[in-house]
Amino acid sequence: MSWNPTQNPDCPDRKGLESIETLIIPRARDLGGFEVRRALPAPRRQMVGPFIFFDQMGPAEFLTGGGIDVRPHPHIGLATVTYLYQGEFHHRDSTGADQMVYPGEVNWMIAGSGVTHSERTSEEMRKQPGSLFGIQTWVALPEAEEDRAAAFEHHGQEALPFLDEGGKQVRLILGSAWGERAPVKTFTETFYADVVLAAGASLPLPDDHEDRGVYVVEGSIRVAGQSFEAGRMMVFRPGDRISLKAGEAGARLMVLGGETMNGPRYISWNFVASSQERIDAAKEAWAQGDWEHGRFRLPPGDESEFIPLPDQLR
Repeated sequence: MSWNPTQNPDCPDRKGLESIETLIIPRARDLGGFEVRRALPAPRRQMVGPFIFFDQMGPAEFLTGGGIDVRPHPHIGLATVTYLYQGEFHHRDSTGADQMVYPGEVNWMIAGSGVTHSERTSEEMRKQPGSLFGIQTWVALPEAEEDRAAAFEHHGQEALPFLDEGGKQVRLILGSAWGERAPVKTFTETFYADVVLAAGASLPLPDDHEDRGVYVVEGSIRVAGQSFEAGRMMVFRPGDRISLKAGEAGARLMVLGGETMNGPRYISWNFVASSQERIDAAKEAWAQGDWEHGRFRLPPGDESEFIPLPDQLR
């Protein structure tokens, strides 16, 4: 049996909630003038399948000249995926990737043993008022892939499987579900999809994945006789047949899950690993700041600044 990522096995026991193992209410986090809603990791759930970090960004509005400036910073032991509903990001990383990200596209960055990246609002977008709305996730790598070389993939809307019928629109971002498979290279069985449901439309969750969850981005859904509004994540018991039904205003969802890890992961700052020793080694390498000969490089084209290791981690 795989490791169960429920950190506290107590589950809601009210009638109608038997299939919901964990209900998560995201916490607001200030990232330096920009607020996100963080669903994972949660006190009762570290992961859903391999997904170990889940942030809703925005919706946020920017005045002319404003935007996001996430300076170069490091990662290990994970892969990141950025998915936007509104706005754009300019992504640069130490693999040499230099990529604009627009709504409906997928940016997949594999950190492996070490990668550095930045995300910024482009100069073109700053010439006028703008907006940003999307989801950022981290996917933990299995132990056999933690020391692999960093890599990057980008896929446009046209490359991602898209299902459109009966009031359901589903864009598969990662993995396999509903008979389709996304082109992104993953290392464990997983699924991750952007779902838009018309009022009253229903969607069955795939039942061939070990761990399954749903995050309500907009609108509301009914599950097992209960209604859940935007800003809620539900994680379901393995094996149960689950159907999601949109409320009167419809719904937009992110559905996610897959194979669980063989054990918990250590998380410190931007690092994820199967051991504390890996975390400590990455902290030391970043603190040394040897960008020419050390473990980490700064992204080409964005090398004039970086986020230092926080003092409390030294």
